[in-house]
Amino acid sequence: MWQSVFGLTNLIALGGWIILVLLPRKPLLLTVVLYLGVGLLCLVYAIGLIGLLSGALPPGAGDASGGNFSTIEGIRAIFASDAGVVIGWTHYLAFDLFTGLWIARDADAKDFSRWAQAPILLMTFMAGPLGLFVWLVVREKKARQMHGRPE
Repeated sequence: MWQSVFGLTNLIALGGWIILVLLPRKPLLLTVVLYLGVGLLCLVYAIGLIGLLSGALPPGAGDASGGNFSTIEGIRAIFASDAGVVIGWTHYLAFDLFTGLWIARDADAKDFSRWAQAPILLMTFMAGPLGLFVWLVVREKKARQMHGRPE
């Protein structure tokens, strides 16, 4: 079961990234990324996490007994099952895709070319926070110019 959920979440995320990097930024397509991409990933994550931590998942789905977010051992217990790994991975996929969507919208608003955006979006896809960090550095000068602040 968890292998199927894993495959589905990867396909959802990949579809969203393909739209962001390769397709025109039409409002409908961005809405698809937000609701059918990020929204579905968030829903899968929420259902899985609540089920895992409450013990409501079907037998054999994974045991997170002793799992909590306050200790390393507690986090290890959550990730000790396929369910925990898939839920954690879905968390990364959802946040990285949301971050990529924000970067794409912000870059469009600041008139960055799609060619300049592509490597940053790909970096965000592959290494989330690193891509976000690079975008924050790259956008800074234009952001200050647009808001009339000195450099």
